Amino acid sequence: MTRFKIEDDFYLDEKPFKILSGAIHYFRIPAEDWYHSLYNLKALGFNTVETYVAWNLHEPVEGKFNFEGALDLEKFLQIAQELGLYAIVRPSPFICAEWEFGGLPAWLLTKDMRIRSSDPAYIEAVARYYDQLLPRLVPRLLDNGGNILMMQVENEYGSYGEDKSYLRAIRKLMEDRGIDCPLFTSDGPWRATLKAGTLIEDDLFVTGNFGSKAPYNFSQMQEFFDEHGKKWPLMCMEFWDGWFNRWKEPIITRDPKELAEAVREVLEQGSINLYMFHGGTNFGFMNGCSARGTLDLPQVTSYDYDALLDEEGNPTAKYLAVKKMMATHFPEYPQLEPLYKESMELDAIPLVEKVSLFETLDSLSSTVESLYPKKMEELGQSYGYLLYRTETNWDAEEERLRIIDGRDRAQLYVDGQWVETQYQTEIGEDIFYQGEKKALSRLDILVENMGRVNYGHKLLADTQRKGIRTGVCKDLHFLLNWKHYPLPLDNPEKIDFSKGWTEGQPTFYAYDFTVQEPKDTYLDLSEFGKGVAFVNGQNLGRFWNVGPTLSLYIPHSYLKEGANRIIIFETEGEYKEEIHLTRKPTLKHIKGENL
Repeated sequence: MTRFKIEDDFYLDEKPFKILSGAIHYFRIPAEDWYHSLYNLKALGFNTVETYVAWNLHEPVEGKFNFEGALDLEKFLQIAQELGLYAIVRPSPFICAEWEFGGLPAWLLTKDMRIRSSDPAYIEAVARYYDQLLPRLVPRLLDNGGNILMMQVENEYGSYGEDKSYLRAIRKLMEDRGIDCPLFTSDGPWRATLKAGTLIEDDLFVTGNFGSKAPYNFSQMQEFFDEHGKKWPLMCMEFWDGWFNRWKEPIITRDPKELAEAVREVLEQGSINLYMFHGGTNFGFMNGCSARGTLDLPQVTSYDYDALLDEEGNPTAKYLAVKKMMATHFPEYPQLEPLYKESMELDAIPLVEKVSLFETLDSLSSTVESLYPKKMEELGQSYGYLLYRTETNWDAEEERLRIIDGRDRAQLYVDGQWVETQYQTEIGEDIFYQGEKKALSRLDILVENMGRVNYGHKLLADTQRKGIRTGVCKDLHFLLNWKHYPLPLDNPEKIDFSKGWTEGQPTFYAYDFTVQEPKDTYLDLSEFGKGVAFVNGQNLGRFWNVGPTLSLYIPHSYLKEGANRIIIFETEGEYKEEIHLTRKPTLKHIKGENL
């Protein structure tokens, strides 16, 4: 039996072992492509795959768990093992990962608890999740014949808290459920984060996260180890080889040769996990969100990350540069030829049906009525859109309306006509409407949850509760008697295309096409405004013409031989009679700085 231990070095069967790992998040890649990505990791000469575990996908509704299909973590680990790869699994409740709410399920926001703390209510919620997750991982531990080398207790906790009781509680939850492999934490490599976020005093292994300057960052970690009398190996658990992208900002890239040299610097001193090896895609509504002061900055759907494999999983110039560096400086790690997938293009796919959102509301959503508007989470909804509706009489020829405490984007319609769109920085400002005095009008407010923050103190902010949190004022008073239409858009098959269409309203557009041999492709949305797209019922994610990405990745496994259907939900009234599939992503060049 193979044994792994951490002493003054990593040891595998009593022999020193350098961990050469790459991050591949199973939940960001269709299951049909796991082999392709894992094989390419092996082909690089690497020996380990690392993955986070996304709690919000596995328990999307409290008490309802899913570990099937694209969420079959056991199968992912099995494929890795068959390829001869070891695994590092990071099942910490919080993952960051530029993922919606850092992987925490949104239903936690309906509870009276403090997340990521020793609050008993939070620990109990994690315990119930671990009751389902960890028994699936115990047989996959190295000592039990699997390939898991070690597992993470918490993620970058030193950048959030210093509640050691919390860290100990999570560790105990894991150990009580049979996790007896080496455990670790990962944090920034400087003293403040290491001191706050680790359990070095309890002999729990410590790793660091950084993307450059390995000698300096490792020296800080070494100083911390020496202070506590630890003779541990050095490991960078996240070596950031690229970066994520946000709406309205330039795409971030990194020079391949510079990266290869930076990786060499790490390997000369310790072990590495390339974050990311294959970034993949934030399908559905799972894009994360950065926080800058009062501003939340949502990230794009693509998680290409400028990684060693591109979004569809093919080797990039970075892959080849690191491969060459490894062959030159670390020839003891045998390499293979990587795999490449083909992509396809398809022109002039015709629009066949369209229907306004307001016309098909009743087929898509059940109404909830209340005196005042309710938050999204109060309605049992986590993601997507929420339509608020009421009726009001106009008391003057010009009336002032205000949405009080709304997130993240609100579109106001009066009698089906668009009046105003406001974002988080504008919501609450006056909206003036000229109507007919004493006339009765219907008010519709379509609110989009654009993604919750994934990092830092704003996880606790009330702004992470979406929808209208206080109410809507006309003149100086709150309006009453609201109907709510939750629109998580998890049922596109229920769209009723037999109903009407009105120009300028949020609309569903259907496009039909046939495919002989499905291949990876990209849906070009450069001539559409904002919204989400579906192919054969699968939510591809959000698009927005502000860029920098103007297309959505369609994996080959989402397509079928024969008839296929793309449905685009577009909220700005911008659409085309024909759409196109392209071999490569469509990008918008943006001048300016990244925040």
